Parts: sequence; C-alpha cells; structure tokens
Amino acid sequence: MAMDGAARARFLKRLGRPFPGEDLFDSVPDTVYFVKDADGRYVAVNRTLAERTGFSTKEELIGRTAREVFPGLLGERIAEQDRAVLADGRPIHARLELHLYPGGTQGWCLTWKEPIHGTDGRIVGLSGISRDLQSPAGPAREMADVARALDHVRRHVDTALRAGDLARRAGLSAYQLDQRIRALFGISTRQYIVRTRMDLACTRLRGSDAAIGEVALDCGYADQAAFARQFHRSVGLTPRQYRRLARAHPAD
Repeated sequence: MAMDGAARARFLKRLGRPFPGEDLFDSVPDTVYFVKDADGRYVAVNRTLAERTGFSTKEELIGRTAREVFPGLLGERIAEQDRAVLADGRPIHARLELHLYPGGTQGWCLTWKEPIHGTDGRIVGLSGISRDLQSPAGPAREMADVARALDHVRRHVDTALRAGDLARRAGLSAYQLDQRIRALFGISTRQYIVRTRMDLACTRLRGSDAAIGEVALDCGYADQAAFARQFHRSVGLTPRQYRRLARAHPAD
C-alpha cells in the first residue's frame, strides 16, 4: 500500500526532524540508503535502491515493505531483520550479507541499521545503509562461509567463542579467517567478538533495567568484574556510568 503525503508527514511529526542524508546518498552509487516506519514501510530511499529494485523513481518505493520490493527469500530475510530491530532496538553494525547489485545480480555488502526514536522515546522506525564490498576479502565461495561464522558470533554471543572454532565453521584456518575479518572490518577476529559483545551490552544497558551481572551473562561474561573491565576499556565508562549517561541523554 502506497504511503501518501499525509502519512509521510505524520511520520515526520513523530520523528521530530527531517530525514538525514537522503540527498547526500543520492550521490553515492555503491550504497543503498533507506528509512522505514514502525511497520517496515519505506518512507525515504536513495536513487540507488530504486534503480536496483527496478523502480523508475524513488517515490514508487514509498509505502512498500521489503517483501514487496525484494524477491523471494531475500525479501523475507530483510523483513525479519527489520522486525528484530524495531522490536528490541538492537542496531545492526556492519553485517556481512548478500544483496542486490545493479542488473539484479547478487553480491556481498555490509549493512548497518539503527532504530529511530520519536520525541516520546519510542521506536518509530529505522534507518540504514548497505554498502557494496569493492574489494572482496576472499573468493565468493569463502565469503558465504565467513558470513556464517560471523552470524554464529551474533547468535551465540552469550557463549564461549573462540577464533579456532569459528575458523573451523568457516572451513578456514584461524589465520585465514583473521585475514578475511581484518580486510572487512579492520580488526582481528578476537576484536570482532569483543565489539559484538560490547554493542549488545550498550543496547541492554540503554534499553533495559537488567542488573549489570545479568547483562554480563547475556554478553558472554560469567565474571561481572571481567565484563566491567572490558566495557571500560572499550567504551571509556563503567557500565553504570554508561547507563546513567544514556538515560540522561536519550537518543534523539
């Protein structure tokens, strides 16, 4: 169902500010940009997304969902990803995944998604980008295996995660996996695991009243003190300081 001007205006009113970056990303051909409302419908896109999905204008995408825009399982996967971000407010940072390239072919990209909070603090939508990988970190057959290993980190962040185990999941040596991850993200396998845990910790501290010890367990730390030390090294604040600051200055 298409979104009319009034519906778009209502979304903007709840958002309390204009869409950031829409004009800027029209000039970036290797990056898809989008904003969606709480029902997963597009309310802003760039020209790249319109071109890759076969629409003549950006306006034709407004009001449509991922299922209506992307074919088959790809649309289902994107829609499910959107629902998760909208439901729990957990952002997606540099997720390696397949996406559409010009001409309808598939290629690897890194995707970011962030929840959008309205003036009342509630999640009213999400914004995101998907950036093409210009220099693949390895052969295409290996990229899918690397993506599965990284997905295992996200899905099992509360368990013990070791570089050697992840490498075996990817069918690579620990050195090869480390080189792929460094090429993609500029950090080591171990640093990727820590970053994933700290991203989750920040989300849990901002969005819940869970005890620090519970957050530590959710992020794979059986020792609360070890979690607090790592959080301070990564963020520069203790978990309690971060929670107080985040609540004193909630996301716009």
